[in-house]
Amino acid sequence: MSNIRRLVLDIMKPHAPSVIVYSTELADLPCISGVNSSMVEIDHEVENIKVTLEGDDIKYDRVEEVIENLGGSIHSVDKVLCGKEIVKELRTPQD
Repeated sequence: MSNIRRLVLDIMKPHAPSVIVYSTELADLPCISGVNSSMVEIDHEVENIKVTLEGDDIKYDRVEEVIENLGGSIHSVDKVLCGKEIVKELRTPQD
């Protein structure tokens, strides 16, 4: 099975801990080389953040464990890049 190299997640989380804590906790995983997090939506009870993770061999189960331990949940997996190199997404006529 190929290694996951980039993972884009939509995470639903409580207001605390902050997006900074989520980002730094995920970045501390040995399988992660970089994290990019953006606030997408805030309401009364929860926040949605978009998190892009990069690494040579991202361990999804470890990522999910960190998120759940912080009180969040993965709302959706929006993008997965696997293989020896990262393939750039190209526009097609359907776009």
